[in-house]
Formats: sequence, structure tokens, C-alpha cells
Amino acid sequence: MPDATTATPPEPDNVPIPPRRPRLLLVDDQPINIQALYQIFHEDYEVFLATSGPEALKFCKSRLPDLILLDVMMPNMDGLEVCRHLQADETTASIPVIFVTAQNEPDDETRAFEAGGVDFISKPVNPTVVRARVKTHLTLKAQTDLLRSLVFIDGLTGVANRRRFDECLLAEWRHCQRSGSPLSLLMIDIDHFKLYNDYYGHQAGDACLQMVAATLQRSFGRPHDLVARYGGEEFVCLLPECGLSGATHRARTLCEGIAALRIPHESSPTAPVVTISVGVASLIPNADLTPEQLLAHADALLYAAKKNGRNRVSSAPLTSAQIVCPSCR
Repeated sequence: MPDATTATPPEPDNVPIPPRRPRLLLVDDQPINIQALYQIFHEDYEVFLATSGPEALKFCKSRLPDLILLDVMMPNMDGLEVCRHLQADETTASIPVIFVTAQNEPDDETRAFEAGGVDFISKPVNPTVVRARVKTHLTLKAQTDLLRSLVFIDGLTGVANRRRFDECLLAEWRHCQRSGSPLSLLMIDIDHFKLYNDYYGHQAGDACLQMVAATLQRSFGRPHDLVARYGGEEFVCLLPECGLSGATHRARTLCEGIAALRIPHESSPTAPVVTISVGVASLIPNADLTPEQLLAHADALLYAAKKNGRNRVSSAPLTSAQIVCPSCR
């Protein structure tokens, strides 16, 4: 077991993970056109097909493509309308759309770009040209996604930062409100972390934060769960579609997992190793509640866990007595 003064974050398993192939969605009401594009791209990309605008939008809601090749002229819902729908939804607005169409007048291109397209290719397509343009826009998207992710990452621990948490809390609140699903929040504090820094030094404190963050991150397997550094030695975990019982169980598992790291903490009056305290709040969002109430309840429960001895979980449902009407705040 490394000494706390030289502790480093755990090394990732040395198992190579093959990169995911970019996901293309081809949208055209003519099967012959889709087949032609499919033959161009299927060896290098993961290719999906849709023969109508509504079918394309339905696909994007369940499985986000990295780029869409979209025909303009389609019955019922044309490509321009499809693109406007994609642009209006924050979850799909960043998907690059290349229009592929037999129309080639300047006004047609103008309308395509005004609808939100990133490029315009005339039929019949030249395989070399369309490959090059798709590769260019996928590269630009990857670079943009990387820059966007860096804005939302905590530089020390590598988990999401406070800004990312605030955005996800609002988005998941709206999602759970629409679906009538529970939303749970874990507020986590490393016990006696100031004493840890005073005893071992700030470099060791940084390493401790990294090890705790990595353990928290590994403990959540669902893609829509979020672990974020809330500030200092505090972390938060956002668990959409997870009720109080499930969230409490996850919190206890986290407590056990952090203690099992056996990071020495000689100055802690709670335990000889680093431990955490967790407040667990859960509710079903509705118009009479606010995300701030969920946060405040989790924070109050974290305070209760620390007051009752630390290295423990405190959870309780939000009662009507704790609910304050937003208009009366």
C-alpha cells in the first residue's frame, strides 16, 4: 500500500478498447440512393438508414448519429424541416447535417444553410468528394466535442465540473418531470479533508481527491448517471430514474468502496483511513418543486451524516413540510 504522501490515482486496466466507428445516418426516400451511399461508407463507418423525416428524427432520439446525410426532397416532411427539428432540440443541435440533393440552384443552397446544414452536395454524388466532405465534418465535430468537453471537466480529478453538473441537473429535472420518473442526488464530502491536507500536504491531498473521484466514477455504469466535483472536497452524483432506495444502496456501496481504498488518514478522528459521508435526496420533479430544493435537501442530509459521526449515509424523502412554493421563495 503506497504511503499517503506519494499516493497516486489507480492505474486503468491495461485492456485496449477499440475506438468506436463514427455513426452515419443516411436519410432518403429512394432506396437506390441510400444503397449508393451505403456502398460508399459501410466499410469505414457504422451506417444506419432512414427513408423518411419522421423515421430519421425517431432514430436520433434513441441513438445519436455523428453525422447525417439528408435528402431535401421527401414526401410529408422534407429535409429542410427535418434539419430545423434537429436544430431546435439541444440534444441533436450539434449533429452536422450534409444535404444531398438533386437541387443545385443558389437559392436551394441558401435555404439548406439557413435550415442548419453544414454542407450541400448535389446528386449524383462523386464518391471521392462525398467521402472527403464527410471526413472533414467528422473531424471538425470531434474537435468541437473535445473543446466542449474540456469546458465541462474538472482539471484536477477528470470528472465533470460544477458547470456541467448545473446544466445536467436542469436537463435531467425536465426529463424526469416529463416522464414522471424519480431523480436522486448524492452529496458527498471527504471526511476531515482539511486535517488530511494539513498532515500530509496539498500534493497528497490532490492525489487523494483523484483516487476518490476515480472510484466514484467507476461505481456508476449507466451512461446518464453523472459524477461531478462540486467544490473543494465535495462531489455530487446525479441519478436520473433512480428512487430513494436504489440511490441509498449506491451511496452505501460508495462508502464501502472509498474505505476499501485504505488511503491512510492518521489525523482523522473518524477512521485511520479516508472515508466519506453522503446525503441522499430523491423526488419526482413537478411544477411545485425546483432543482434547488433537491440540492438543499441533499446538503441538509449530508450535514446530518457528518453530525451523526461521519463515514455514513443519511437519506430521507422530501416531505411536504420541507417544500417551499417557488413563488414564495
